[in-house]
Amino acid sequence: MAGLGQTPILILREGSQRTEGREAQRSNIMAAKAVAAAVRTTLGPKGMDKMLVDTLGDVVITNDGVTILKEMDIEHPAAKMMVEIAKTQDDEVGDGTTTAVVLAGELLKKSEELLEQEIHPTVIAAGYRAAADKAMAVLNDMAVEVTPDDDDLLKMIAITAMTGKGSGMARDDLADLAVKAVKAVVDEDGSVDIDNITVEKKVGGGVTDTQQIYGMVIDKERLHPNMPKKVKDAKIALLNTAIEIEKTEVDAKIEITSPDQLQAFLDQEEMMLKAMVDKIVDAGANVVFCQKGIDDLAQHFLAKAGVFTIRRIKKSDMEKLSRATGARIVTSIQDLSTSELGKAGLVEERKIANDAMTFVEECENPKSVSIILRGGTEHVVDELARMMEDALRVVGVALEDGKLVAGGGAPEIELALRLREYASTVGGREQLAIEAFADATEIIPKSLAENAGFDQIDTLVALRSSHDKGGKTMGLDMETGKPTEMLKKNVVEPLRVKTQAINSAAESAIMILRIDDVIASKSGGAPPDMGGMGGGMGGGMGGMGDMGDY
Repeated sequence: MAGLGQTPILILREGSQRTEGREAQRSNIMAAKAVAAAVRTTLGPKGMDKMLVDTLGDVVITNDGVTILKEMDIEHPAAKMMVEIAKTQDDEVGDGTTTAVVLAGELLKKSEELLEQEIHPTVIAAGYRAAADKAMAVLNDMAVEVTPDDDDLLKMIAITAMTGKGSGMARDDLADLAVKAVKAVVDEDGSVDIDNITVEKKVGGGVTDTQQIYGMVIDKERLHPNMPKKVKDAKIALLNTAIEIEKTEVDAKIEITSPDQLQAFLDQEEMMLKAMVDKIVDAGANVVFCQKGIDDLAQHFLAKAGVFTIRRIKKSDMEKLSRATGARIVTSIQDLSTSELGKAGLVEERKIANDAMTFVEECENPKSVSIILRGGTEHVVDELARMMEDALRVVGVALEDGKLVAGGGAPEIELALRLREYASTVGGREQLAIEAFADATEIIPKSLAENAGFDQIDTLVALRSSHDKGGKTMGLDMETGKPTEMLKKNVVEPLRVKTQAINSAAESAIMILRIDDVIASKSGGAPPDMGGMGGGMGGGMGGMGDMGDY
């Protein structure tokens, strides 16, 4: 509403809300800080788990940052932006989601202190950008080379990503599987597509029963009980066409005046289906994976010919089968020839946890592999899948970039030290923003120490002291609470985990900081009271075990 003389002018629809200036900034920063606080206690190997219960009563137990934030029913728009950071980090790298969110929250907390000193948001934003650029250079200096042949180092990267996510006992075996799986699917240009690794979850057995298949596992059984259960030296045909009589595109009527004509019509259909099956058998195929339907009569002919057949396979699984066996996906049975077939040493139907699954194994050079995860309960298997996903992603990123950095809070302490040195060379008020950025990065080692039960201040002072003396890779030993050489302790992470986390955190903090006006329309999904975010968020998360109360 604006005053023009004595006549009020309504600009916004009745019921809309507007929060301006410092109040809008305070509300947004408070929301972002609440989200960061929600996941902060999950950070690091000693981080705690969260139990999330949805409206249907389904339970998720995890300490994976992005999973927690996705499951939480977040309403505030600024808080949703924090969830986006976690999603981006997860999509780009697969690990470090909690780090990115906690860092963004701390950057906004520090900016709040600068705003109270009457420093303009634009100046803070400029300082944060300069600090983020400098941080990239410092991290690149700290990075250590890793080669695809360095299995031990790649395994340590996987173990670091898995640490603290349950199943500590089987971590070594799972990390080993992750490295082997990723190395199997590396393309010729060095890129890694983790989608080529199929992870199947099956409840039952123990974590140690997890196995890797150099080929494909398909969660389907053979089409007909008379088909062989096991095919050695398999010749595999991949069909993207139905083994059925095609229906005409236009409506057609056939007039049949005698039983002989009906029989002839049926015989002709049977002959056509038999011709299709004969074509498959003549090409030399003894295993058929079909993306579409297969007529009952065709199933009978295939079973009679001893061809192992599965139908209605997902397109993504067909592509993985093609990569694993070397077969080409054929869209017309007439085009099928021996050269189009793929090979596998063994195709077999087996029962796992009362479910029949088809194993395509002993492939020559599979560019698609599978991992079957086992665990005592559904929650254990789900958390295992999240662990394995993180491990596969970070190993893939490390192979693509060929660079890693020490973990345990070492890069953040070194960044803080170097950024403070850099701040002294920058004049004006931006210097204060760069120093605030340096202080904010220390939230990571502080959180690691706090979650492990150590004193934050003592730990931070000891780490700073060791870095002042030139110990660039000195991080927090989670057992003793003392500074330790992280590379010797094999606590390592891909460089991209850190660079992406810092970039995402800085960009979102700057974006939230630059908002000075929040206009919520009546029909929008924004909360009724934008200023009352603290209550809304705290109350909403109180139902999750008071996650917001730290």
